[in-house]
Amino acid sequence: MFVLGIESSCDECSASVVEDGRKIHSNIVMTQIPLHRQYQGVVPEVASRIHTQWISGIVRQSLNEAGLAPADLDGIAATCQPGLIGSLAVGLSFAKAMAFSLHKPFKGINHMLAHLYAPQLEAEIEYPFIGLLVSGGHTIICRADAFDTITVLGTTIDDAIGEAFDKVAKHYNFGYPGGNVIDQLAEKGDDQAFVFPPPSLHKGDHRYDVSYSGLKTAVIHHLDNYRTGSAPATPENIAASFRKSAVDILLSRLYRAIDDTGITRVVAGGGVAANSYLRRQLASRPGLDVHFPSLGLCGDNGAMVAGLAYHYFSRGETDSFSLAPQSRVPVYKRSLAQ
Repeated sequence: MFVLGIESSCDECSASVVEDGRKIHSNIVMTQIPLHRQYQGVVPEVASRIHTQWISGIVRQSLNEAGLAPADLDGIAATCQPGLIGSLAVGLSFAKAMAFSLHKPFKGINHMLAHLYAPQLEAEIEYPFIGLLVSGGHTIICRADAFDTITVLGTTIDDAIGEAFDKVAKHYNFGYPGGNVIDQLAEKGDDQAFVFPPPSLHKGDHRYDVSYSGLKTAVIHHLDNYRTGSAPATPENIAASFRKSAVDILLSRLYRAIDDTGITRVVAGGGVAANSYLRRQLASRPGLDVHFPSLGLCGDNGAMVAGLAYHYFSRGETDSFSLAPQSRVPVYKRSLAQ
């Protein structure tokens, strides 16, 4: 089964053809980073306009690279939630129109479930597992029992981890996007130059939750209060110390979920899954079976959309052409500690 997946939830415009949920025949990803760099953040109106200019050519290129004609497709899918509403509308509308004109089945895909599926494009992973979804807009620790069945255990009570990276990078003028720039700087710095206090979230409903507002404030406004010695406040030292604190907060909650559930298989997804320190720490943790997507599949891409959609199509599940984009999805929490 050949599925075309379209991703346009933020500032990446992507189309991919995936066979049987696993074999990637094409995965075209075009990023708008150079267009948003001057603003040090994504401008939603600009993003949606660029998607309208790019989407047709990217889909055509994806089909050409896969060696397929539109009629050869068995299904068409697009991200429908969550994301920037204007950007979502472009990819979703194109996918629906294409499916309608070709008389092909159509499916709208949850962006976060797609990120969690990304590692499955490269390796078959058994359920259940603990999922770690980390990006500029989301920080979620969950239990996954099937490709479309997750229980959210913990999330952020304020900023997402990727958002915190972007804001610290913007304040210190490190560059954009913040996550990648800070990761590169941190590799050359001393992560003990500054030691920032972790948030005091550890009881009841917040056992698996994270918070980055306090850490962000400490790094931006009270840096000298957390200096540990004579190490200078270089970009490299600030980045390394901040990166360590941000990831350690996340890992402490993840390890609690692993201990409480007894599930030692971990699957990570999202842009922050490319973070070098996060990947090293999890890979070196004894007793864990850890799966990361390759770096090219950490960011937003159409392959994860097409791969996930295959499983819906396989059981005959489709969506109507009246499906509308949604900027947010409801998050229901259940604390396993209670």
